Amino acid sequence: MEDGYSIARRWEDLDTDVLVKILQSFNVFELTSGIAHVCSAWRMACCDPLLWKTLDLSMLKSNFIIILLDPYVYVDSRSDKMLTRLLKISLSLSKGNITTLIFHFNLYVSDDQLTYTAERCPRLRRLVLPAWNRIKKTGICKAIGTWKDLESLTMPKIANPPYLMEEISKNCKNFNKLKIMGPFDVLFASTLAAFLPKLKVLSLRCSVVYKDALIIVLDGLQHLEVLNISHCLLIEVLPPPASKRVVKEIDESIRRRASQLREFLTCMKDSCIMCQRTKNDEGLMRWYKYEEGLWKADEVSSLAL
Repeated sequence: MEDGYSIARRWEDLDTDVLVKILQSFNVFELTSGIAHVCSAWRMACCDPLLWKTLDLSMLKSNFIIILLDPYVYVDSRSDKMLTRLLKISLSLSKGNITTLIFHFNLYVSDDQLTYTAERCPRLRRLVLPAWNRIKKTGICKAIGTWKDLESLTMPKIANPPYLMEEISKNCKNFNKLKIMGPFDVLFASTLAAFLPKLKVLSLRCSVVYKDALIIVLDGLQHLEVLNISHCLLIEVLPPPASKRVVKEIDESIRRRASQLREFLTCMKDSCIMCQRTKNDEGLMRWYKYEEGLWKADEVSSLAL
């Protein structure tokens, strides 16, 4: 430069588009670490909608212990406070732009945390929430009532599915994808046929699936396009005095019904590692035993993480 002088640019003068591009490589912990407090220009960049299409908390786990009484888990208060803080900062910066929300399968969200999140994510389209131990009927129903645009849900097996599916049916008119991480019985299948007859994609992978429930789904969900029962334990209930048996291969009655689908995804091979794991875990996968992130996998691309 002339006379040996150079012009020093300040960080706050960095072009916003460039800064947003840089911030897109940050995870949620880095984005909420205080960057937004550097200056007004950086806060504006931290609030850019491009950064907040997805709030991915799949790397955050609760510090918990298993207990014998409902809700069967006790979450350490420090763990709860960390999640609450993270949600408050993230939801403040996102300004209602989050459309996908992902929780870890060992992140036990409370009713209050779920309600707080729902009120600040009104545009949510996809929810991945595998752990519901601390969520009550009133909490999830209130959240579903807020999420009018919800299209996709990943959830655990619950004891009383009708109330939830009815709530989704009433409030989420574009809902079409469901993944259930847990046993799939006749009650759950009948509930889907009654309340979500327009469901297009259903994944039951790595779970116990009852043959009668599978038949109800194939007969009752006339709009179903994709069904994933890969690595499942398929159980057939037998007449007395026998009780039930594990089905080793898909029979013709199932294949005939499934021929209407665009994709019918199955894997029941003894040589398959995931099939072996499902069998060893008796159809109730203990994901913590396996590779980190394995629970996110799905043969259906729109449900994988």
